[in-house]
Amino acid sequence: MNVGTGIVLLCLAVIIIFAIWNSRKHMKGEGGCCGGGGTVKEYKELDAPVRGEKIVHIEGMHCDNCKNRVEHAINRIDGAVGKVNLRKKIACVRYSREISEEEIIRAIEVLDFKVTKIESR
Repeated sequence: MNVGTGIVLLCLAVIIIFAIWNSRKHMKGEGGCCGGGGTVKEYKELDAPVRGEKIVHIEGMHCDNCKNRVEHAINRIDGAVGKVNLRKKIACVRYSREISEEEIIRAIEVLDFKVTKIESR
């Protein structure tokens, strides 16, 4: 192997290590995706008894920051609390008052995610 090939291989190794490092940060919600890690995980409890539950299928979520943003948007709806499963790409929305599907869709899609289906339980 000559010196030129060694330098090229060294450069490629550095690029690959950098890419893997940034991918790990991205998946943890620490990278530049979706505004970075600026959305803090919040916990919300319903003040009244749970009247129902809807399962919302969402496309476009990639990392913990996406998950936190969707949960925050759902939690801002009066009488609703949301919990997102990033792997399944769904949000479980429990509510203590009747909430229309349009209200849930509007809260999520304003964040540039796509609601593909809503199931009532």
